[in-house]
Order: sequence, then C-alpha cells, then structure tokens
Amino acid sequence: MDKKPTAFWQYRWKDEVITAGLLLAFGFVINAGIQIRGLFMDDLYLWSCYGEQTFGEFVFPVGSTRFRPLFYLISYLELGLVGNHVTWFVPVNIILNTMVAYTVCRFSRRLSGNNLIGFMCGFLYLLSRMSCYQIAQVYGLMETLALWAAIGILWCLFEYVNGQGEKPACFGAACGLYFAVCFIHERYMVLLPLFYVVLVMKKSRKPREWLLPAAAFALMQLIRLVTIGTISPAGTGGTDVADTFNLWQALRFAIHQVLYLFGINMGEEHLCGQNWHETARWVKVLVAGADMILLAFMAAFAVKIIKSRWSRVRILENSLLFFLFIGACIACSSVTIRLELRWVYVSMTAAWLWLSYMCGVIVRPSAREQEASGRRLPDYKRSLACTGLMLVYVLLMFPAEIYYRGKNSNLYFWNSQQQYNSLAEETYEKYGEDIFGKKIYILRNDYQVTDFYADTFFKVFDKERKAEGTEVIFVDSIRDFGQVTNNMLILREEPEFHAYQDITEAVRVLKCEAVTGYYKDGWMEESAKLRVMAGKTGVIHLRMMYPGVMEGHEQSDIYMDGQLAAEVDIVDNITYLDLQTKPYDTAELEFENNFYLKDAQEQRGEKRFSMIVEITAD
Repeated sequence: MDKKPTAFWQYRWKDEVITAGLLLAFGFVINAGIQIRGLFMDDLYLWSCYGEQTFGEFVFPVGSTRFRPLFYLISYLELGLVGNHVTWFVPVNIILNTMVAYTVCRFSRRLSGNNLIGFMCGFLYLLSRMSCYQIAQVYGLMETLALWAAIGILWCLFEYVNGQGEKPACFGAACGLYFAVCFIHERYMVLLPLFYVVLVMKKSRKPREWLLPAAAFALMQLIRLVTIGTISPAGTGGTDVADTFNLWQALRFAIHQVLYLFGINMGEEHLCGQNWHETARWVKVLVAGADMILLAFMAAFAVKIIKSRWSRVRILENSLLFFLFIGACIACSSVTIRLELRWVYVSMTAAWLWLSYMCGVIVRPSAREQEASGRRLPDYKRSLACTGLMLVYVLLMFPAEIYYRGKNSNLYFWNSQQQYNSLAEETYEKYGEDIFGKKIYILRNDYQVTDFYADTFFKVFDKERKAEGTEVIFVDSIRDFGQVTNNMLILREEPEFHAYQDITEAVRVLKCEAVTGYYKDGWMEESAKLRVMAGKTGVIHLRMMYPGVMEGHEQSDIYMDGQLAAEVDIVDNITYLDLQTKPYDTAELEFENNFYLKDAQEQRGEKRFSMIVEITAD
C-alpha cells in the first residue's frame, strides 16, 4: 500500500519531464532561424547602462521615464550570465519562453482535465508568431516575464474562486504577482479591478482581502511617484499615455486585437508582419476553418451552460474572469500610439486557456447527467471529440503560423537586427579579439548607424567592455582613405540582403596590388613589381627599412610606369622617399635592389628578401 503513491508520483515526474522536454525541443526547432549576434536599439542601450552604471543605478533608475526594477534586476542577472557571448541571448530567451509554455500547459491541463489539450495549448503558445520579439530581442525578456506573471495572476485568481474552502494563499499570491508585474511593465496595473470582481464572486467578507489589492496598487504608485515623479504610465516611443490617448484610435486597436485572437492580422505591415488583406488565400482558408472550430466550441459551451442548471453560475463567473482578464489586457495595449504584435501575446494566451476551460466544461457531465448515469467522470465521447477538434485546430493553425513567421522580415526591427548580426559576423566573429584597436571603415551609411551605435557596438564583445582603440569611420568612397594597413577593416553595405560585406582584401589589392616580389606584411625581395593607387594629392610615400648591418653599397632603383623615378642609396636603416603622380592614379612601381638580407630566417619566392617597404598614400 505504501509503494503505490511513490510509484504514482514517480510516473508523473517522468511524464512532466517528457512534456517539458518536448516543449523545449519544439521551442528550439520553431525558432531555429532566429539569431542575435549583435546588439542595437533598446538592447544596446540596456547593455550600455549595464556596463556604465552601478547595480543600484541600473536596477533602480530614479528620475527615469520608466521604473521597472524587477525587470532590470533579472536583466542584470541575464547580462551578467551571458557576458560577451551575445549569441547566447536567443537560447536563453527560448528556454524562458518554454518555461512559460510549460506553465500554460499545466494551467490548460487544470482547466480542461485533459493532458493532450494541455500539451497542445503549450504547443500553440510556442508556435505563435507573436513570440517573435520575445525571442529575437534581448528586451523580449521583459515581455516574457510580464506575460508569465500575468498568467500567474489569472491562475491564482481562478484557484481562489474554484478551490475548496477559502484558499486565501492563492489570493495573496495573486496580489504579490500583481505588485511584481507592475514593476516589470506598468501596463498591467490595469488588472486591479479583476481582484474585486473575484472578491464579489467569492462573497468575501474579510477586510484584509479587500484592502490587500488596493494597498499593493497604492504602494506601487507611491514608489513610482517618488522615483520617477509620475503615476501616469509611459507610452511607446518616448510618449506619455496621458498626452497621446485617443478614444477612437483605442477602440480601433481593441477591435484589431479581437481579430488577432481569431488569427486575423490587422494593422500596418511593419507592426504585424503582413496584413490580412495581403495574406495568401490558402492561409485565409485555413484560418477560417480554425475559426469555425472555435465557433463550434463556443456553441457547445453555450449549450452546456444552458443545460448546467446547478453549476451555471460558477461557469459564468469563471468565464467572466477570463473575459475581463482578456479585455483588460486588450485595453491596456490599445491606449498608446500604435499596436504591436507582441502586446497581443498575453491576450492570445489567455484566450487559449479560456478555450481549455470550455473543453473542461463541455466534457464534464451536468448534475442531471450525473443523477441519470451515476458517473462524475468526464464523458468519454465528448472528451474524444474535444481533443480531436483541438487537434484539427492546431493542424490548421500550424501552417498559418509558419506562413506569418515567414513575414517577420517586414517587422520594424527585424531587418535592422539582421544588419547588426551581419556586422558582428564580418568583424568580431571573423577576426576575434584582433578586431579591437582597428579602424573600421564602412562605405556609405545607408543603414543610418548612429554615433552611439558606432561607439558602443564593439564594446559588447570585449570582456573589459572597452574595445579600446576601435573606431568606426563612415566614408563615401575608398578614395577617402589611403593604403590599407593591418589595423584597418573595410566593409560595405549590401541592402538587398540587409548585411555587410568585408572587402578589406579586395580594397587592399586595389590600392596596392603586389604583382611579384612583394607581400602584404611589407617584405620585398631583390626584385619586385606592384601597382599602387595614389590619394588626392597624388603623392606616394615610401618607408624603406633594412633590418640588418649595411655594407655601404646598398642601392634601390625605382621605376614608375616604366620610367626610372629614383636611384636611392640606402645609407640608413630607415629611408623615406616620396613619389609624385596624378591624384587617384594607379602607378606601376618596379624595384631593383642590389642587396639582400643575409640573416633572413625565411625565403618565400625564388629571390631573397632585401628590405621592408611600407607604402602610404593620402
């Protein structure tokens, strides 16, 4: 008898591990094409603050426009964990989002009483195109944490309403999560009325329970007032909600969010990926089929409410809880100047959970059915039908979500992220720490890289967070700089692919092409020929170094374009010579040296080394 519970929990433990493992694997598969290799925009600014501020200044930004200490604390830990391994951000984001998916799976299972429906709900959460920001941006951590806490509030309030007895711990936990989520993102302060609706449902007469949510709200607002001087939530793009609120625009955004819940993308392309009107017809057909399934669920749910005489009030109360939660999340996402895909994610997740609750209600026998059959277990046929319909819904939405994910490149931040990923690949990932101290010339600046990005971007890859000596210089043409030296890197933009291309060697050859007897590290053999491009003055500067003991007869005859330009007697270890040609002209230089370095440790060609020649052209 004593062994059965142990064996049962051991089996459930394995079952939970398998479920979490499958969700994690799917999380990595569905997000396989997403990368963060370089930081920009809010991510780079967040890193900059992390590198330049103290712990207290970073976590508690007094005087800022936003006060999100819990988010800043966790991001501080994440930035410390990742360090200069920028590519780790995406795996960390996927793992965190999978943890949310597992929570959604457990909650869905609790609501539906069905393991498969719970797993499919977690699967839909990971599949959703609305996760793009949470995976592809470091700042996605904020959205993930806020969504996680918000769903936690919903779960705790649901347990408080439906649990046996008072369950005050669930209500207290919900209040604690509410206080916490307001310091992750102030948007969720709108959930306050939900607590009082729940207290009315529960018919609570405890003053402590009525005071606790208000106290959490008041304390949160007091902290905001003291630290940032306002209780008004900040809007998008540096705006203030109080200044930019427009009722008709908010109503339009709210309608758009309701349509999102039914798989219909609305709004501008750079905010949603692709508008419904531009969506492929086959995707519209799939979404319409999925919506028909949702309508079938809602119809069956409505019929069950009508038939459930004794549990009707409880079902309606629970439905009101989900409805108000979704409505509040829609409302707080509609009051700013634009509607972004990522803000609909929490409403969409709550809608799937409500669908799970509908399934649970549909399969449970009513009081009359229990009396007739004597059973309290879920109806097998209805459970099988709900599971089947849910599976068909997933199968219909899977290709539709994949299609919309394929339009992520239309999102306002996506192509810029690709550009900075490419910049990291063509610099730090290609040259490693040798990139530090180099002058990085970028032809044109059509990507509009700001001075802040140019000054900060490469510091992220340095363990010391300094990247000393690294300088980004924007030029219009390769004529704007002289000969390519070893401390230079030349990049050009490829707008068609939202990328950069390293053209250092190509420009080096164009500026100074070694035909014979000359090498890019400066070593020259007894005879050499090369072509050199002059600068705007037409002057070619030669610095000739003989690293040995001279015997007094060393001479170098230099020909330019076939004509003898100079006969240079090498009397010092270092000799300077200037050759004049036309501006930006390419001159062919030939060297005939009557000496060689007797102590040379190597010989690369048929002839011996004679000296080192550095060539510059302004």
